[in-house]
Amino acid sequence: MSGGPGATVAGLFQEVRARFIEADLDDPATEARILVGGLLQLSSTELVTRGTEAVAPDRVEAARAAIARRLNHEPVHRILGEREFYGLPMTLSPATLEPRPDTEILVDTVLPHVRRLASEHETIHILDMGTGTGAICLALLHECPQAMGIGSDISGEALETARANAARNGLAARFDTVQGSWFEAIHGRFHVIVSNPPYIESSVISTLAPEVKNFDPPAALDGGLDGLDAYRAIAKDAARFLHRDGIVGVEIGYDQRKTVTSVFEGAGFFLIEAARDYGHNDRVLVFQYHH
Repeated sequence: MSGGPGATVAGLFQEVRARFIEADLDDPATEARILVGGLLQLSSTELVTRGTEAVAPDRVEAARAAIARRLNHEPVHRILGEREFYGLPMTLSPATLEPRPDTEILVDTVLPHVRRLASEHETIHILDMGTGTGAICLALLHECPQAMGIGSDISGEALETARANAARNGLAARFDTVQGSWFEAIHGRFHVIVSNPPYIESSVISTLAPEVKNFDPPAALDGGLDGLDAYRAIAKDAARFLHRDGIVGVEIGYDQRKTVTSVFEGAGFFLIEAARDYGHNDRVLVFQYHH
């Protein structure tokens, strides 16, 4: 990479892309665009239209350091320290799962239920279990002004990140955090309980891509021997924390629709909706409780 005064936006992009192609990344051009755009705070259009502009030496250095981190399998959004989720910028931290586009489907699926409940009640209360960055809860609060939300997590560092994201997106007044495992520190009742819990079988963790197993926190991935521990914990107690007309919405692994449904049915719930992800795999289940 030509440092010094000669580095341009286009030159830096081409250099990063070339290094990523060489490293055999799946989508080198897209990753180079995200990385260089993020470092220079330019949109993908501006990367082209401002291609001849000079890049400050410190940004060239930052790009060099970022390439080394990416080639060490660190995901590009972790290097930048943020990722957009449902149109909101989310700061990431080592203690949080990086929010993925597939999880936006949980928000898409739950949102009509949130709006319906909001039309029937003055205020509605949302609980996001294992909130991480706060992404799911904050997206729902942003879309529904009558909603108040609580994000719970076992990680204090994750909750600091979630609070920072609430403040960053102007949602701090309607968002609170609770530290603890599942329902142990939760009080009151909610209209909506949502979760993207850990759902990978313990034995599979070691086979995951290094981008995932080395950078997403293990507690956010490991669902126990059969991957269902979190769903059992949620299903066992959720009814006590739900309003009569409340719903539970969860993200699941691609092959878990049957097993997760039976876990919830065993606890007195029934499935009211299922949604698929962009790869046409089952991804989101919504339950209500039999009274």
